[in-house]
Order: sequence, then structure tokens, then C-alpha cells
Amino acid sequence: MRVLVVGHGGREHALVWKIAESPLLEQLWCAPGNGGTSVHASSVDLAPDDLDGLADFAHGNRIDLTVVGPEAPLVAGIREVFDERGLRLVGPCRGAAALEGSKVFAKEFMARHGIQTAPFRVFEDPETAKEWIRTQSAGLVVKADGLAAGKGVIVCSSNEEAAAAVNRMMVEKTFGVAGERVVVEERLEGPEVSILALVSNDSVVELLPARDFKRAYDGDRGPNTGGMGAIASHGLVGESLVAEIRRTVFMPTCRGLAAEGIPYQGVLYAGIMLTQRGPRVLEFNCRFGDPETQAILPLLETDLLELLQAVVDGDLAAHRAEFHPGACVSVVLASGGYPGPIEKGKEIHGLDAPSIEGMVAFHAATSRTENGRFLTQGGRVLGITAVGPDVERARRNAYAGVGRIRFEGMHYRRDIGLERVGSAGRRTSPP
Repeated sequence: MRVLVVGHGGREHALVWKIAESPLLEQLWCAPGNGGTSVHASSVDLAPDDLDGLADFAHGNRIDLTVVGPEAPLVAGIREVFDERGLRLVGPCRGAAALEGSKVFAKEFMARHGIQTAPFRVFEDPETAKEWIRTQSAGLVVKADGLAAGKGVIVCSSNEEAAAAVNRMMVEKTFGVAGERVVVEERLEGPEVSILALVSNDSVVELLPARDFKRAYDGDRGPNTGGMGAIASHGLVGESLVAEIRRTVFMPTCRGLAAEGIPYQGVLYAGIMLTQRGPRVLEFNCRFGDPETQAILPLLETDLLELLQAVVDGDLAAHRAEFHPGACVSVVLASGGYPGPIEKGKEIHGLDAPSIEGMVAFHAATSRTENGRFLTQGGRVLGITAVGPDVERARRNAYAGVGRIRFEGMHYRRDIGLERVGSAGRRTSPP
């Protein structure tokens, strides 16, 4: 098969890396790619939002399957552009991608179809929102309606913080047009888990449960980021709980979308809070998670390309995703200042060190010079990822890899994987 991966981050490097293992693969491209993807795939100088350019490339190069990494092209309708050209693409249509593209759509959709989520209100006027917030008990979350690169959710410990979050989004326009409407919802308590699934209409194949670490600093302190690391493990949640999430979240979501005339095809990611009242949906994403994908794919035993082909062929029900035993930990190395302003072009040292068994460095914001040096090109630079028989040994291997890498301003969390969700949905101590 001739395959095109769209995107340039760590998730895309992980997808390219895993697809490159498939015996079904004939040739692989990544648009635009990064310094790491260039090892496995030919780079294509096309931005992920150049929908027509990507379709032209896929048509001209006889691409059999296109895999979209980031959410923005899906929300913008890349599926429709490819469908018009008779091109096969893994990803939902624009209407279904609104589950991620609009927090308002997602919350109202869940309310229509009885999918459990936090109680919420939608506001289009900042003063009305702040007035309502003043009447509430403490413990609110403020969410920008549109896409905000994973940073448009502010968890507030007081009503004053919630009012200030509304002001940032709606008055100061920190997230631009994404904050023209906001969702204000009850703050739920409990451990979080990310469940990603391949979906083809009403067929669902769940991947290994994962957990990402959103906050910038150790101890879950600081602002939200796109993700500072992730873990994936068979022991993260029990099989019975995954089955419950399938029954109460994935199946009613797929059936509800089909009933509304927008059947789902692609990757559906449910961010779940495991509350004392049961699983509650925090958010939906319409694509592979980042950095969850970097922690999930090293443990995937089944041919990823075969699974993706089954999604578009409509025979996903005949497939299962099998995973190796053990756990995987991915630690993000970020540029100084991230998630705020950063400097680019810093040389990365240590990538040529002898590899540690079971470890891989997934490139995110990197470029490769003509003489083979790697430079930083953004906020989240690398995801140092390692497997092990359990979370503790996987994180030990990952941090051993982290210790070999350096670049000016580099910072990272030192507690990725120190807590994990037990089979009953409770937060447990490290093994």
C-alpha cells in the first residue's frame, strides 16, 4: 500500500514509525513531517491545512490510504475533499468531527443521547456567564468552544478563577474565535483515563487505555499544555470498566451520530473521568491523541495498517487490536518557556547515543539539517518513550533515555507515571 500521513508532531512520528513495520506497506510519505519522520517516510512540503494540495498529492501519487494526525484538517472537512476525489482517508466527516471542533456541539450531543457528562451551561456573553458563575458553588471548569491546541480548558478552584477564565477567553480573546462561546461545567473529581478506539459506523475496536499528563509542571501544577507525557498499560483500568465505557459511551455515540446523519469513521478518543458515580465524558477528540499515541503504539502487536485499512473498508468488526504485555511511558521534552513563548533553532544533543532496549525517541518539533544535526522547532520537541514489564520499570527506562538528551532551555516533568489508575477506578500508589 502507498500511504500518506498528515501532520508534523510526535503523534505523526509514532504513526509513521508503526506503519513502517507493516508488510502491507509499499511506500510511505508524511506531510509535512519532521526530523524524525524523515527516517521512515519521504517528507512532503504541504501544510496540514492545505486540503486541496494534500488531495492533489494523494491523487497524483496514487495514495491508497491517507491517515490524518491533527484535528484541524478533520474539523475543516478534509474527509469531504478526499471523498470528492475518490480518495480513501481515515477520519470522520466535518459534521462528526464537530465532537472535537465544538465543545458546545459535543455537550449538547451528549445531552440529546443520554451520554453521561458533567452538568453544563453555554454562554455567548461574558457578563451573563460571570453573573451565573457568582451564583454557583466553587468547582467549575471553563472551556473555549473551538479548537485551542489542547489549551482551551481551564480548571478553576474558585468562582473568581472561573470568572477570570471567562474574561481571558471572551474579552481578552486569548484563544481567538475559539473563545467566542464558552462552556462552563461542574468540576468532576476522580482519576482520568483516555480510551481511544477505531470506529467504522457501529463497529468499535478499543486500543490500550492510556493517561496523559496535561499540566506543565510536576505535581499537576501550572497551566494546561498539549500534554507533557503519557502512560499506557493493561493495568490502567479493568476489562469490566472498559466494557462499561464501550456500552455507555462509544456505542451510544456511534448510534447517535448515525441517527443524526453523520456516521463516524476513524479514530474516536474519549477523555473519561472515573467518578464515584461512574465514568463521565470530559471531552471527545476525533483523532489519535498526542501524546497518548506515543505510549500506545509501542505495545500494539496487531498490524496498525491492517486495522486502518479495515476502518475504511467497513470490515472492522472482523478485527481485534492485540497488545504486548507490560506498560509504556512517554516523557515530553519541551522548549524553555513552553507553553508560553519559546525560542527555536536550539541544537539537540544525545540522539546518537547507543539506544536503550525498548526505547524510542519520537520527534515532535524538530528539523534535520543537511549535515544530520537536529534542531528544535517548537514547544514540545521530543517524546522519549520506553516499554517495560510494568509502569515503574517502563518509566525508569524512559527517564534513563531522557538523561541522555540535552538542548538549551529543555524542561520536562519528572513524575510521569508516578500515579496510575487502578482496576476499580481509584488512584493508586506507584508499584
